[in-house]
Amino acid sequence: MVHLDAGVAFFVSESREVMNVRQASQYLGISPDTLYRYITEGEIPAFKLGNRWKLRKTILDRWMERKMSQATARRR
Repeated sequence: MVHLDAGVAFFVSESREVMNVRQASQYLGISPDTLYRYITEGEIPAFKLGNRWKLRKTILDRWMERKMSQATARRR
């Protein structure tokens, strides 16, 4: 969902703290299938609410930071 604030567009889904797999995969820029694999392999922490996987944005942000740090360290 896109809102306009003084002529500037921003995505509401990126401000959600808890996301479903579709939202989280879009946020991370990966396919839902890849995200499901990361979840089942324990690569990304997630939890089930009912029978649906949910992911916290703050945890995804930390995961991305770690991945970027690892990639930077490998280049040195």
